[in-house]
Amino acid sequence: MRIGVPKETAANERRVALTPDVAGRLVKAGLSVVVERGAGEAASFGDDAYGAAGATPVATAAEAFGSDIVLKVQPPSVQEARLCREGSALVALFQPAAERESVSQLAARRVTAFSLALLPRITRAQPMDVLSSQATVAGYKAVLLAAVATGRFFPMLVTAAGTLTPARVLVLGAGVAGLQAIATARRLGAVVSAFDVRAAVKEQVESLGAKFLEMQIGEQAEAAGGYAKQLSEETHRRELAFLAQQVKDADIVITTAAIPGKRAPILITADAVGGMKPGSVIVDLAVETGGNCELAVAGTDVSRNGVLILGPVNLPSTLPYHASQMYARNISSFLLHVTRDGKLVVDFDDEIMRETCVTYAGEVRKS
Repeated sequence: MRIGVPKETAANERRVALTPDVAGRLVKAGLSVVVERGAGEAASFGDDAYGAAGATPVATAAEAFGSDIVLKVQPPSVQEARLCREGSALVALFQPAAERESVSQLAARRVTAFSLALLPRITRAQPMDVLSSQATVAGYKAVLLAAVATGRFFPMLVTAAGTLTPARVLVLGAGVAGLQAIATARRLGAVVSAFDVRAAVKEQVESLGAKFLEMQIGEQAEAAGGYAKQLSEETHRRELAFLAQQVKDADIVITTAAIPGKRAPILITADAVGGMKPGSVIVDLAVETGGNCELAVAGTDVSRNGVLILGPVNLPSTLPYHASQMYARNISSFLLHVTRDGKLVVDFDDEIMRETCVTYAGEVRKS
């Protein structure tokens, strides 16, 4: 079986689906791996490293896409989908509803396509969990962006000019990205507090040295798989009022709240931004799915009443070396799960395969 790794073509995407060390492991497992020349260059993985690991560099994307299974980070473009060999397979990270044209083209080519964004939250799938690994990168980098943007130190400093107080950081949402943001801000010396509608995460927040802000929710706020669920209108109104008071004291707010398959919930209104201190910074990690801050704009920095609101997109790509390492380990675990004796084994009795398969036998299964 031949595994193909094309160079990512999406704007500003610097990650690669397989790193040389992981490619080497797949080769030792009996698979043939071809990598388009330059595919790992932006992530600091050269063609020579792939060759030394046993992979074969190829000159064109068409050669990589002509493989039995194609591994990508971003979803394929329509043009890339047309390069896939009929009856082949593809694994990438995407939401089918946002890629309807490419998904239709994959189905037309009878490509068996899998999206790792659809992995079920079960123990067996943990080694394949790209959403968690890439969220780790995003949470870490969000704090660094805030540290650069703010006009103050993170730690308390005792200097000849007197004592400087530490930055106060508020993290909204204590999933993987939020917990990593808490840990990173604490390492930099900030005083950190966090809020999440799921009371179950309190212990995790406090174990990282942050204060957990509690609010009486009065309803079930956790859905299957441990994700937060959408609150009732009345509870959400109370939540907005509660958070409007909390952000007043924060120097930096990092928002990470998401609801799978839905628009990100608004947690910071324009009025709440108006109540914040001049010089405060908001980093909205949910901006790509609508944003937690009402004023956030994807890919743009917005200034309102002296408050700077950052809307970074695709943060994992800004740390491509380690983001690619984690992604490659995740996707190789998935690959070894769905193949046996050098062949793709489609078994819809298997929950992992059933939930992640987007197209099969010319039909769209997830849209």
